[in-house]
Amino acid sequence: MDPTDATARLAHGDAWQALGRLHAARGGGRVAQVPGALLMASGLPLPQYNNVDVTDPAAVDVTAVARWYDELGVPWGARVPAGADWPWGRLLFHKRLMALRSEDLVRPAPDDRIVVAAAGPDDLDTVVRLDVAAFGDAGEAQRRWLEALLAGGDVTVALASWEGAPAGTGYAVSTDGLAGPAVYVAGIGVDPAFRRRGIGTALSAHLVEQAGTHRLAHLHPDTDEAVRVYRRLGFVEVPGFDVYVDLTAP
Repeated sequence: MDPTDATARLAHGDAWQALGRLHAARGGGRVAQVPGALLMASGLPLPQYNNVDVTDPAAVDVTAVARWYDELGVPWGARVPAGADWPWGRLLFHKRLMALRSEDLVRPAPDDRIVVAAAGPDDLDTVVRLDVAAFGDAGEAQRRWLEALLAGGDVTVALASWEGAPAGTGYAVSTDGLAGPAVYVAGIGVDPAFRRRGIGTALSAHLVEQAGTHRLAHLHPDTDEAVRVYRRLGFVEVPGFDVYVDLTAP
């Protein structure tokens, strides 16, 4: 497992396939693998929940991919290797990517004020509240997405508290697919009232550790500040994605 090559992008596709299967088991999702791409759909009516991970831009039949999503009736987006030639759709933003071997994790100093524990279905309201506080409100689709994560399977959801008060949440998806054993850490969100106290760092480290050793851990930093935080845990930045939406077949 070399986090400096395309393996991290492939592991990302594995994780979203696992998320698609999670929703399929609940009757709303679907996954597929086609030449040059991994397809998943949650069935939720927002493009961020229905995604293509492009592994070989030259091999993708965009007409067939568009037809696949049209049949499901959901909007979708595509993650393409950064800088690749991709003439379809509208470039929305560049998605950064960081990775490390889980055994190389630099554990943060313990802080007795922070407690991180597994969340379950009964914690849905708390997880939703914290997620909305951190990322904004995407409506009922957001709640349904988080409800599926809390169902278990390959996904672990964690809650962090600060001196007993719920303060942050995040999740991890464990996979063993095309990229080999890996763990995708995502949705790390901290209530603005509790930021800059090490809660996001503690959540991220906890989720990597819970997945076990000998896995490629990968995640997306949203800001330069997040990059600095994850570097302290041992993550290195690797080539990420260009994200496209409003895709139509040629």
